[in-house]
Amino acid sequence: MPASAIGATDVYHDALTNYLVSMARAVELSVNRALDAMLTLDPRLARAIFLNEPRLNEMEMIIDEHAVKLLRRKDLAEAAFAEEDIRQIVATLKVNNDLERMGDLAVSLGQRALSLSAMHVVEMPQELEPMVTAVRAMVTKSLGTLIYRNVDLAQEVLQSDAEVDDYRDRLFETIPGSMAERPLAIAASVQVLLATRHLERIGDHCTNIAEDIFFWVRGLDVRHGRALQTAQDTTKKL
Repeated sequence: MPASAIGATDVYHDALTNYLVSMARAVELSVNRALDAMLTLDPRLARAIFLNEPRLNEMEMIIDEHAVKLLRRKDLAEAAFAEEDIRQIVATLKVNNDLERMGDLAVSLGQRALSLSAMHVVEMPQELEPMVTAVRAMVTKSLGTLIYRNVDLAQEVLQSDAEVDDYRDRLFETIPGSMAERPLAIAASVQVLLATRHLERIGDHCTNIAEDIFFWVRGLDVRHGRALQTAQDTTKKL
C-alpha cells in the first residue's frame, strides 16, 4: 500500500478522533451546567442546556457519518494498523451514542431543575450534593480517558460506578419516606427521584465510555465486571 494512502488514512482517523473529542467537550459543558442547575436551582443555567442540544445532535450525526465512511474504505483492511483502526471506529460509534445520551440526560436534569425552581421552597436531600460531586468526577475522568486514551483513568471510572449506585440506593430509600411524612412535598420529591435516576444513568454512560476505551486501546472487552477480574488476575501474577 503506498505511503501516501496510509498517510491519508491516518488523517481521516485523526479527524474522527478530533470530532469525538469536540463532542465530548460540548457534552461535558452541558452536563456540568445541568449538575450546577440541580444544586442551585438556577433557571438560567437550566435553560442554557437546551440551547446546546441541537449542536450535540448535529455533531452526533456528523461523527456517525464519518465513521461509516471510514468502514467503507477499501484500503482499511490493508492498512498497517488495520486492527487498531477498526477498533477505533467501532469504539467511536459506541462512545458517540453514549455522549449523545449524556447530552439528553443533561436536558432532562435541566427540566427537573426548572420544575423544582418553580416550586420555590424545596428541601433537597443531603445525599444529593455528594452524588452530584461523584457523577461530576466520573464525567471528567471518562472524558479524560477518551481524550488521552488512558486505561488507568478508565479503570478509576469503572471503580467509581459503585459509589454513584450507592448514593442512588440511599436516595431511593430516604425520599419515599419523606414523601409519606410531608405530603405537600410529594411533587418536589418526585422531581428529585427522577433527577437521581438521571444522575445514575449519566454515571452508567461514563462507565460505558471507559469500557470502550479499554477495547479501543488494548482490544479488551471489559464489560460486565471483566475489568475488575482482569486487574485481580494481573495482581496475582505479580
